[in-house]
Amino acid sequence: MSSTRIDAETLRRLPKAVLHDHLDGGLRPATVVELAASVGHTLPTTDPDELAAWYYEAANSGDLVRYIATFEHTLAVMQSREGLLRTAEEYVLDLAADGVVYGEVRYAPELMLKGGLGLAEVVETVQEGLAAGMAKAAAAGTPVRVGTLLCGMRMFDRTRETADLAVAFRDAGVVGFDIAGAEDGFPPADHLDAFEHLRRENVPFTIHAGEAHGLPSIHQALQVCGAQRIGHGVRITDDIPDLAAGKLGRLAGWVRDRRIALEMCPTSNLQTGAATSIAEHPITALKDLGFRVTLNTDNRLVSGTTMTREMSLLVEEAGWTVADLRTVTVNALKSAFIPFDERRALIEDVVLPGYAAAL
Repeated sequence: MSSTRIDAETLRRLPKAVLHDHLDGGLRPATVVELAASVGHTLPTTDPDELAAWYYEAANSGDLVRYIATFEHTLAVMQSREGLLRTAEEYVLDLAADGVVYGEVRYAPELMLKGGLGLAEVVETVQEGLAAGMAKAAAAGTPVRVGTLLCGMRMFDRTRETADLAVAFRDAGVVGFDIAGAEDGFPPADHLDAFEHLRRENVPFTIHAGEAHGLPSIHQALQVCGAQRIGHGVRITDDIPDLAAGKLGRLAGWVRDRRIALEMCPTSNLQTGAATSIAEHPITALKDLGFRVTLNTDNRLVSGTTMTREMSLLVEEAGWTVADLRTVTVNALKSAFIPFDERRALIEDVVLPGYAAAL
């Protein structure tokens, strides 16, 4: 199927997998307004449509630090049991409505303690909300499997505590770990104790790297910390001087040859200045060079996006086909942090038949 013949409804129905999506960056605007009113938090506007537009405009600064600052308002309404239950359940239902069949949602429990909940209570509550959403989605005929990644904040000192939480809840819906936050100036190796603990406990993890900082961040995440995936990773192109020729440096070759998944988020990368356009985003060249690229939303509210929209942009502006979309979807499931048999079943029983119907 050529790129010009993929209509919006076909894209929406295609089975999707998302590995890089933040819970606190994906709230419904109306939910933010309602919850903010209930806790007395002041928003830039109380009109849901205007709030959505405010987020999108504020995030288009080209600066990662300012992009992260927009989370003030979503986090303000995620400090109570009620707020966490609602946002987690709606998160799952929104994925299901977007055609997502597998998702990994990430968040930092340490940022949700201002209402009196403890770290474990935050995780338990989010898992309860996610479970409710999955049950409702399945009952509606749109089942989606959602696993959780717990994030440590790289500029703070609670990553080992969060790693302990990931170990404690690994049989209760938590499938892995990540570090998030401002990348430049906060290298992954600062949290080596957490990563070594996770490796000893056989808990997989990804690391935000190669977004606001370059190759040293990616190298450290992989070769010092032992990450199994890289969050964003767009700066791996710094080790491919000529993308057209495809001559890889040693680090880029390692990433491609070891099938290390790159969790790429095109719209978000445009907003933070990590890429200049969808047409020129490295995801297309890296896909064509055989890297295990995956397509992700990062923050659906903040970036004003969905998986369907990300796919549509690549189709319209970078010439992607349904076959290309199938490739990145299968890539994501191959690198998901769930057992092999579950990944294989999703690929063979859900994803491939869904794409075969569209091709």
